[in-house]
Amino acid sequence: MALITRVSRLFRADLHAVLDRIEEPDLLLRQAVREMEDELARDEQRLKTMQLEQAQLGTRCADLDRTLEQIEQELDVCFSSNEQELARAVIKRKLETQRLATLLARRRQLLHETCTALGTQLEENRTRLESMRQKAELLTEEAAAGHAGESWNAGDCAVRQEDVDVAWLREKQKRSGS
Repeated sequence: MALITRVSRLFRADLHAVLDRIEEPDLLLRQAVREMEDELARDEQRLKTMQLEQAQLGTRCADLDRTLEQIEQELDVCFSSNEQELARAVIKRKLETQRLATLLARRRQLLHETCTALGTQLEENRTRLESMRQKAELLTEEAAAGHAGESWNAGDCAVRQEDVDVAWLREKQKRSGS
């Protein structure tokens, strides 16, 4: 029974080796590197978009702060003029502006946290990509060296005229001595 198990393992190992040769690991590795580069580019674009949105939210928050200052001045005028109805409308606008400012501040904070996490992930992915590139280069160099050793060089089979002359003399000697 142990012999059958060993033989089946050998067949599986040979099958895996054949599949590895068929798959051409250097091509698969280069494809993986291209896919990683594409994914990295998408993530970098996403990070830029998020950073732009974060900057726009910062500008919008600053605008809302200025609007709130103006509303405060308008409220002072309304209360000094004893305009209660107008003061209520301005207070409603103030509350809406404050809520919007709070929502934008939360969104900005969330974007900041997401950008930080994505930046960290991008750095890790860049490191992995560089490692994969180096592996691909090594594999390509090894494959090139392997193919160079396997290749047939026609220059090795070239026959010089002197070789022909020496061989002719040997053949002549062999035949004349017999």
